Amino acid sequence: MNASRPNKMVWTVLGLILLAAGGAGAQDGSLSADWIEQIQSGFTMDAHGRAMYNSITNNDIQSLALNRQLLRRHNDFFSDKVKVKGITNQKSSGRCWLFASLNSLRPAVIAKHKLGSFEFSQNYLSFWDKMEKANTFLQYMIDFRDRDLMDREMVMILQGEPGDGGYWETFADLVQKYGVVPQAVMPETHSSENTRTMNNLLYQKLRSDAVKLHTMHRAGQDVGQLLAAKKQMLAEVYRLLVINLGEPPRQFTWRYKSKADDADEKDRDVDKEDENDEDDEGREQNEPDDPNEPDAIDTTDTDETREITTTPQRFFQEFVGVDLNDYVNVFNDTTKEFGRLYRIRMSRNMYEGRDIRYVNAEIEVLKDAAIRSIQDGVPLLFAADVSHDQSAEHGIMADGLYDYESIFGIPIQLTKAQRALYRGSVRNHGMALVGVDLQAGRPLKWRVENSWGSARGNSGYWTMYDNWFDLHVYNIVVHKKYLPEEILKITEQPAVVVPPWDPML
Repeated sequence: MNASRPNKMVWTVLGLILLAAGGAGAQDGSLSADWIEQIQSGFTMDAHGRAMYNSITNNDIQSLALNRQLLRRHNDFFSDKVKVKGITNQKSSGRCWLFASLNSLRPAVIAKHKLGSFEFSQNYLSFWDKMEKANTFLQYMIDFRDRDLMDREMVMILQGEPGDGGYWETFADLVQKYGVVPQAVMPETHSSENTRTMNNLLYQKLRSDAVKLHTMHRAGQDVGQLLAAKKQMLAEVYRLLVINLGEPPRQFTWRYKSKADDADEKDRDVDKEDENDEDDEGREQNEPDDPNEPDAIDTTDTDETREITTTPQRFFQEFVGVDLNDYVNVFNDTTKEFGRLYRIRMSRNMYEGRDIRYVNAEIEVLKDAAIRSIQDGVPLLFAADVSHDQSAEHGIMADGLYDYESIFGIPIQLTKAQRALYRGSVRNHGMALVGVDLQAGRPLKWRVENSWGSARGNSGYWTMYDNWFDLHVYNIVVHKKYLPEEILKITEQPAVVVPPWDPML
């Protein structure tokens, strides 16, 4: 006999009683005294419930729910890995998208210039991202000056913080407009690594400015006067950001050291990135800007030590040399039709920039493209919901990692689409895919480079099992050469425009 059947019968009878009760609670939707009495009378603390009560009231739920059978089967073997160098750390900030995007470009730069290590300045792009967000917010206040403050789009803008978040399109827009710099040229500050107070100050300042702009409009001042006021407001934002983050360079001189060819060959033969990722820190040195230097790259070689003087834009064009227009944003958005191109309106950080624009495809399309990229030695950015079944202690992402149903005896069952549509899931973290473990040609698990520092996960890396990929990965950003022709053709379609409150935002 199935041991669960009596429990089901009890709950069925209780449900019929509640439906037949016909009291005030059943009619007006309130939790009536009659309903509470029936629920309490129908509850029994059985042996399992007492054991769980004793355990959970004295222990962490996740520790108790951790699936030890899954943990015993776990291993960190990967059939294909991208050669990477060094784990980054976004600290107490929401800049994962910047870290993951820059990290996906980093291995090619290291290989191209034979560097011992290299890291882009996330602080540099974060500075300009906040300037762009401030401008977009203030410009919307001007554009929507005649709208009611209860207008849905106005509420969405006012509730949105000028925080740290962003997407691939934002990253591409920022890099193409402002370029990039090495980390040594604009290093991290306390505020860049701990952004809450700075963001709150910016939040309050911009809303104060919004009140001023709307007051000016009601007083009869024209758009030209509002734009002039906005310019002064942005100058004040710039000052606030410089004091917190430092001033971004317009031109810089940077020295670096390349490996000798024989050392480079040896390094290719032995993959020691996990042990030696941090060993080459300090090879980058920052020299103060010289205003007399030409606005172009000037390279001097001395015993494998090189020095360049350039601008952030030219540094990206010539030192990095990647065309960001060659990358495609591919989603597995199960709330919408596959095989279509979508654009999320008002999802840009930059006023003149691009909204999120994606090809929607079956999950296998994302996996096949990711495998091709990894096997070619090219990491790729992806975004997922890390709220579910992931452990920073063990560095694992796996469906069923925590067995809550066995502890509480209640079902929790939602499809990927249902979680998104009912706002129980959102793309909340960007990372880089740097490895895959293939068995019989199909992925068993994936290697993830995170940006939470080397003290978390497996020295900063996570193992993402393929069933977690199915449920919680929403998109990848991959070079177009790894995608089939039918997917590339979709990028040429007119985009289906969806509102800014879409689940994929």
